[in-house]
Formats: sequence, C-alpha cells, structure tokens
Amino acid sequence: MKLSHSSTKRLALLFLVLALAALACQTVMGGFDPATPTPVVDIPATQIPLPQDTDTPQPTDAADTPVPTEVPTATPTLVPVGKNDQLDIFQELWEIINEEYLYADFNGVDWDGVYDDYKARIEAGMDTAEFYVAMDDMIWALGDEHSVFLNPQQVVSEEAEYDGGNDYVGIGVWLQFVPDRDKAVILLVFPGGPAEAAGLKSRDSILSVEGQAMDDESGAAIDLLLGPEGSEVTFVVQTPGEDPRTMTLQRGRISGSLPVPFEVLQTPLGQRIGYILIPSFSDSQIGPEVGDALEEMTADASLDGIIIDNRLNGGGWSDVMSTSLSYFADGLMGYFTNRNDQEALRVSANDIGGSSQLPLAVLVGPDTVSFGEVFSGILKDQGRATLIGETTGGNVEILWGYNFLDGSRAWIAHDTFKPVNDANADWENEGIVVDIEAPAEWDMYTVQTDPAVVAALAHFDQQ
Repeated sequence: MKLSHSSTKRLALLFLVLALAALACQTVMGGFDPATPTPVVDIPATQIPLPQDTDTPQPTDAADTPVPTEVPTATPTLVPVGKNDQLDIFQELWEIINEEYLYADFNGVDWDGVYDDYKARIEAGMDTAEFYVAMDDMIWALGDEHSVFLNPQQVVSEEAEYDGGNDYVGIGVWLQFVPDRDKAVILLVFPGGPAEAAGLKSRDSILSVEGQAMDDESGAAIDLLLGPEGSEVTFVVQTPGEDPRTMTLQRGRISGSLPVPFEVLQTPLGQRIGYILIPSFSDSQIGPEVGDALEEMTADASLDGIIIDNRLNGGGWSDVMSTSLSYFADGLMGYFTNRNDQEALRVSANDIGGSSQLPLAVLVGPDTVSFGEVFSGILKDQGRATLIGETTGGNVEILWGYNFLDGSRAWIAHDTFKPVNDANADWENEGIVVDIEAPAEWDMYTVQTDPAVVAALAHFDQQ
C-alpha cells in the first residue's frame, strides 16, 4: 500500500487514535462549541489555562508515539459531509490558522495560495474521506510535523483514550514496532491481563505471531494477537539477552488506563534508587499512577534518588504533564508564548516520599517528544535533574484544539515554551540537550543492563 506524506507522517498517530489499545488524551471531554479553541491547560510542549472555559481535551502532541498492539472491535462510522459543509469547515480552519498559528510567516508557505488551491479542490468535488485527508494535508503543508487534523472517528477515539478507554480482547500488551529488527517490543503490560499472568514484561519482544513474522509496518502480525475472548494465540517472544521462546496464551478482555512501570534499583555503592517509566502524557491516569508508584517505592524505606525514563514519552495532554511534574518541582516553570502574548506556567509541589527534593536523573532520547521534552527540559532548567541519554529532536509546539460542527477537530501549533531560567533556550530547534551521553536501544536491554540506566546509577554514586 502506498502512503501519502500525510499518512506516512502520522502512521503511529493513526494506530494510536484508531486503535484504543495504547494512549489516551486529555481532560474530560464534555460538551463544547464547534470551532472553539481548546487551550492546553498546563503544558505540552504546552500551555496554561487561557480565558476560554472548556473541558475539551488539549494535547501537546499526538504524533510519533508508540504503536499500540491491539485494537478495539468497533469504530464509529463517518457521516457524509456535503460540499457546502466542507467549504464551511475549510473556511473556518483556514481562518483559524491564518489568525492563530504560532508562526506568523507560516514557515514560508504561501497561505493565501493554499486557500485558493484547496477551495478549488473542494469545489471540484470530493467525498467525505477525501475531504478529511485534504484538510490534514493542508495542515501538513505548514511543515511543523506537529499540527494535525482528526476526522470524527479519530476524535471519538481520542476522547476515549484520554479517559483510559482501553477495552478490547487480546493478551494485554502495548507494543512498538521495531522495523530494523523485524520485531515488536513490549512497552507496557496491562495489569490483570494474560501477558502479566504469563510473566511477560516491558522490553520483551514479540518476534512472530501464529508463524507470521513481524516484518510489516501495516501491523498484520500484531493484529493476530486479537481474537474472540477465551481463544488461544501462539507467538514467539524474547527477553533481552535470552533465547526466543514460544508461548500460547488465552486471550482475555483488557480494559483500563495505561500502567506506569516502576521498580527499586540499587547503585554499586548501595543507594536505593526508584525507577519510573512514564510512557506518555496522553492518559488521564498517568499522573495519579506516577504518584502511586512513588507511594509504593517509599512505603517501607526512603529513596536516595529517582530515575525518570522519558525515552518513549511522545507527549500528550497538558494537565497530565503538569500533574506528573508537580511531584518533582514547585513554583514558576516558564512561559508559554505565542504571536501576541505569553502565560506563566506554575506548579505546586505534591511531594511524596521526598520526591520534590530527591536528586533526579531523567532519561531522554529521539523518541522523547513534545510534552515529554518540555517536562524533561523544565526539570533540567530548574536544577532538579541531570539529563542522560541522547539529545531530543526538538518538537515542543503547544497545540490548541479547534472543534467543528461535523465532530472533526484540528490541533494547531499555537504556542511554544520558554523556561524561566534560560530565556534564550530554543528547544524547538536545539532539542533538549543531555548532560551525560548514553545512547541505548531500549528494546535491546533489560532495565538492569540498559546503558542509560547504568549511567544514571553511577551518576548517583558520584554525587
């Protein structure tokens, strides 16, 4: 199948939004007015509460996120949108971008020319699916690789995801396809599912399902993990450093929010270090789950430091990021700036077991995106964390959501973030720069053998 540039750009997003088995989105999605902007509540790459009163979700980013492993059984059907309504939606979307887009020069794009081009295409006639692709292509033409247009199907899925709306039949894992090695690595294991009961863990890799190799980005082999409740599926799995093994599991119903893996590690000198993997900020329960992890790790003994693994964090929702940030920092974090204004980002400390004072090591890399980058950059700027791993790619625009009468939604880059202590920082172009280089292919190591984790543990002993 040949993919357009728009499809290729957001392959992971389409899996994400149409296959509820992975991420979720932001604040409670309630009633909202069509084409009313949904400001990011606290940061994404993100933002602060703005004058609008809305309870619609507000993500920082939804692209470049890990691909979910198993998909739900039903997707809402697209309702046909006639030419006049298409023109109305197009006109409104074009004007929003013209007036609100972060970059006043539209990244060098002739925005008036874009208007003439797409209006002519719509007037020439296109069906509903083609229209939605065209609106996404129009936004893609801006070149920020962050802004996105969601059709009503994707919006429904996005809202369910934010609410922790995973509900499907499978083995209960969240996977990321690794094309260079023809496998899918397990990022998360859902509590209470068949995979957890069988002892599967994050970083295990699935090499084939029912004899079909993991060599196709379309996800055909991954789809074989789905099936009727109670039916069996056979697959080959490999733990880093071990030989492949064949497993047969009975599929079960999986529901609930994304888990946050954690464990207590020990440095060579015997310090007790908590390790937390934050997979995303796109599920409303991520913040509380980080808090629960801190509670459990400090229930019987105190920690000497905390490792926050943000290498898979592709962003999500501002309030989720802010909740997570509050465990580790306090006060003014910086400013969200746009073409006309700026707003301050402040968080109030929610200390658990000394989390707001303990030394931190934050692991980042190429897959740390958007709110994942801003979260990490803030902790470095605040003097709270040493960053270890690889410098991030730089994609920290704050998106605002705009809803339309047909149920579609556009997320448009509206703000960027400036940290409070380094006003000259340019995270969008420079990325979040690490303090200690420690490249590591996440799927090739266990937590204990991961070079970035090992570097972090050594760093704690050196302090």
